[in-house]
Amino acid sequence: MITQLYEWTVGLRYLRPRTRTGFVSFISATSMLGIAIAVFVLIVVLSVMNGFEKELRERILALASHATISGLDGPLPHWRALSQHAARHPEVAAGAPFVEGEGMLVNGERLSGVLVRGIDPRQEREVATLDNLMTAGTTETLIDGDYNILIGSALADELGVGPGDKLILLISQARVTPAGIVPRMRRFTVSGVFEAGMYEFDRGLAFIELGDAARLFRLGDAVTGVRLRLNDMFRARDVVVDIARDMGGGVLISDWTRNHANFFRSIQLTKTVMFIILLLVVGVAAFNIVSTLVMVVKDKRADIAIMRTMGATPRSIMTIFLVQGVSIGVIGTLAGVIFGVLGALNVEAIVRGLERLLRVDLVSGEVYFLSDLPAQLQVDEVIEVAVTAILLALVSTVIPAWRASRTQPAEALRHE
Repeated sequence: MITQLYEWTVGLRYLRPRTRTGFVSFISATSMLGIAIAVFVLIVVLSVMNGFEKELRERILALASHATISGLDGPLPHWRALSQHAARHPEVAAGAPFVEGEGMLVNGERLSGVLVRGIDPRQEREVATLDNLMTAGTTETLIDGDYNILIGSALADELGVGPGDKLILLISQARVTPAGIVPRMRRFTVSGVFEAGMYEFDRGLAFIELGDAARLFRLGDAVTGVRLRLNDMFRARDVVVDIARDMGGGVLISDWTRNHANFFRSIQLTKTVMFIILLLVVGVAAFNIVSTLVMVVKDKRADIAIMRTMGATPRSIMTIFLVQGVSIGVIGTLAGVIFGVLGALNVEAIVRGLERLLRVDLVSGEVYFLSDLPAQLQVDEVIEVAVTAILLALVSTVIPAWRASRTQPAEALRHE
């Protein structure tokens, strides 16, 4: 016990700055700072990637659905029976029909392509959260026969319209008139504006009432498909397979993991690559400990020789320098974890402050799909980063400590 206390005391004392070894202490502090910065950056980046994935998933599912039943080659005429059949599955919480098609909205000389989705507001509440995204008006204004329309905030800015303004909706299905073939069109009143915070939806999606959409696209009593909400969205793939097997074919059943697979696959790939790259940065910072300890060993050759002549074993000498190297890694890692956690919890405020200071839009919704920078801190990832950094520091310490234990007292004292 006394020997262990002696080894820890000497090892920690070598970390303290002294006049003769000030440069060595400076190198030790630099190694700590390097590890702290690397751990800090890794934690913040992983948290931002987690938050980005979570926010993207929530915003997509706010206007999309967990699963969708649609026709193989066209609309679904018997959608009510299919919806009731799917509702028998224990994981299906609700279903809502929809009509979907492409069109173009026109306001004077301004026009924009849009994806038009016809919904029943009452049933839509069971599968999506459009009501929570409304910044003006409500979904209750979508009444069959009134020809009202809800548009995204970015689309409203593009067309220069707001609640109460009129828009003309053109669709690609043509009709024959005495003047020739002209596209089908209908005048709609903007009754509400929503903001999902995802540029793809805010710029390119519009909602109208289900009956109005069916008449516009000439579907009669048929719909494009049925959207389903599940009790556990992470089991969507298995539930879809079960429903498809029970229905026996004739319909196309998909889930959110397939409809938006490219988004989440790219996020996961980016997260993995960033983790590997930043882990290399942690490794480089940790291996700075090698040069630090090599200089310490060279500077302390006389001290090592004296301790050896006083009875210190090679194992004790190795332990002293292991304590010093690991202490550098642990202190740097703890500092990095503390500042990394604080940075991850306040990353949005930091980004907003930088945007105001630099007068630059660092997170553009047109580029990154989201208009803000969320972060989600996961404890298991923080522990994984901390343990990895400490292990790298330990590995970096072994060789210099071993070289110190091999120092021969007579050879070291010869030049003193």
